[in-house]
Order: sequence, then structure tokens, then C-alpha cells
Amino acid sequence: MAFAGPPKGCGSSIGSMYYNLCDLTAAWGVAVEAVAAAGAVTSFVVFVILMARLPLVMDETRKATVALEAGVLVFTLGLFGLAFAFIVGRDSASCAARRFLFGVLFAGCLACLLMHGLWLVLSQRRGRGPRSRTLCLGALALWLVEVIINTEWLLITAVRNPPVGPDASEPSCGFANRDFVMALIYVMILLLAAVLTAVPSLTRKDRRWRRDGAFVLVTGLLTAAIWAAWIAMYIGGNRAVGDAGWDDPTLAVAVVSNAWVFLLLYAVPEICLLTQREDPDLELPRDDDRIYPPRSLAYDNVRKEPEPPHQMVYLENKAFTTEEPPTEPSKPVSPYAAYNGQLRSCVYQPTEIALIAKGLTKMDQDAMMRRASTSSLNAGGGGGGGSLHLSVGSLAS
Repeated sequence: MAFAGPPKGCGSSIGSMYYNLCDLTAAWGVAVEAVAAAGAVTSFVVFVILMARLPLVMDETRKATVALEAGVLVFTLGLFGLAFAFIVGRDSASCAARRFLFGVLFAGCLACLLMHGLWLVLSQRRGRGPRSRTLCLGALALWLVEVIINTEWLLITAVRNPPVGPDASEPSCGFANRDFVMALIYVMILLLAAVLTAVPSLTRKDRRWRRDGAFVLVTGLLTAAIWAAWIAMYIGGNRAVGDAGWDDPTLAVAVVSNAWVFLLLYAVPEICLLTQREDPDLELPRDDDRIYPPRSLAYDNVRKEPEPPHQMVYLENKAFTTEEPPTEPSKPVSPYAAYNGQLRSCVYQPTEIALIAKGLTKMDQDAMMRRASTSSLNAGGGGGGGSLHLSVGSLAS
């Protein structure tokens, strides 16, 4: 038999097991590899962004779901890496990774989605959702169930009852397609529960919680559609079209497409909502039973109660006073009550020196007025007239 060289795009030093990673004649391997690599890099970048934006979270209630979003990103990164196990050929390591990690990674993502939907339901009924620690423990418990199921299935089928047939040399690869699907029943239950728990949140009045529920619901529905498609092709579709060799490409495409759904339809939108300022008419964030009102960085100018008409109404800047805050007026007062239609520059505002000078002038005028007394009028006609004339003259001066 003539020696068959490596396919186009692969070097002579590359083993036949990895030909799908570089074979340009079979474009599916190179395409899935490129999309999976881009998804892995994007997941890592989004995870770093999530950790960096955590101190900027404005809504305290959203901090409880940050751990769930981080968990989805970690498991999504694992799904992108698992796609390479379906691209390369079959051996004991790749087959074991396929059988064990497929259900485990999907169960991790769906457990986080389920706990997020459950958090939305409980926060609607009780007024506040569970703490972040409770959500993490719940997601961890749901995920560990699938870990135990896959571990037992792998040990029973590959160690205790090794297969007999063409794959007998590789016990991890000797499994039927139906058995692979049956081992994922628990993951399907998690998917159904995540979809059902997201539905009640769509009826809430607050738009922010409706958006959270919509993200979880759309992600769950698209995941269910992808799973229905690949299960149909994996069990009987590929054999019906006469090409059973498309089993591995079917699983690889399903893993990569579903990972992108988790990333773009759940993780990225939820991270964008973390630092988004909510509408002022929404309910205030709660932390246990304490409500923290929103704070403003601007200085508040508070108008005091109106003074008597002879005094001037003024404004007090609370940022530059040490007095007690003014009491609220007993009656609502219009801010335009003291407006008289004159410009500010036309209002006369005397200084202290002007008031002192005015007081001295008034004292002088009083003294001068007292010079004109009635006693001088009782004197003689000539002298009295002269005295009155002098007094009037002095007043005129």
C-alpha cells in the first residue's frame, strides 16, 4: 500500500489524530477551532471585565448574582476548550473528556441559570432574594449531582464492564450514542427548570427584573433548541443521511454554538446591567431590612422660611455652614413669594459703614431740629423774629 501523506495544511510532524485541526480539505475542523479559540479569549476578557466592574456596582441587590455570572463564564470557557476534544481523533483521553466533561460543564452553566431564576422568584415574593452565599451553595449542590452521575457512569461502563468490539482497546470510547444521551437526562431537567423559573419574573412591574428574567428565558430556550437539534442528528439523523462520521462534528458544533449563547445572551448583558443607573422611580435597593436612599454629590441649596417683610430672604449653602440644618416650613412656600420684579443689581443693599453713617446723619438732623424751639416764639417781636430767622437759617445751612 502506498504511504498516504498528511492532508493539505498539516505538516509531516503532526500526528494523524490531530489532522482535523489543520486539514483544509475538511473545513469544519478549522472553522470550529477558530470559533472556539475566539470564544475562549472572549470569555476570559469578559471575566476580567466583570471583576474590574464589581466595585462600580450601583445596585446592591445585583451583587448577589455576580458569583453566578462568574460561574457561567468559567463553565463557558470550559465548553470552548471541550470543543477541541471533539475535533481531534478518538483515544482514551479524548473519549473520557467527552463523556465526563460534556454533562458536567453544561450542568454548571444551567445550575447558575436556575439559581438566578430562583433568585428572581424569591425576591418577588419575599421582597429580597437570597444572599450570594446561598446562591453559590445551591448552584454547587446542583452541579455536584451531575458530577456524581457522570463519574458513576464512566466507572461502570469503562472499568467494571469494558466493551467488546472494535473499540475494545479503548474502553472510554466504547459507548453507544443513545447511552451518551441517556446520561444527560439530569442536565435536561436542569434546563427545563431554568426555563420555568424565568417565566414568573416577566410579570414583574420593575423593568430591570423583567430584563433579567428575559435574559435567562431566552438563553434557556435557545439552549433547548440547540439540544433538540444535536440529539436528533446524533441519534438517528446522521445515519439517516448515510454519513455516520458526522457524529463528532455535530457535537463540536453544538458545544461551540451553545457556549456562545451563554456568553452573548446571558453573561454580557448581565454584566452591562451591573453598573447601569436605574430609574429613580424604581424601588430602592435593599440590604437585609435597611434601605439606603440614593446620595447626590451636588450641594443642596435650601431656602429658609420667609422672614418678616422688612428683612431680606436669603439662601444658605449647607456646604459652608456649621449650624444645624434648617427646619422644614410648616406651610409650603412658593420660591417666588419674595420676588418683586426688580433686578438683583437694582436692589439697594447697604453695608455696615453705610448704616453707621446714616445713623450719625440722623443724629445730627435730630440735634438740628431741636434748635428750633417754641420758647423763642414767646419772646419779643423783634428779637423773636431774629431768633426764628437764625434758626431757620441754621436749618437751611
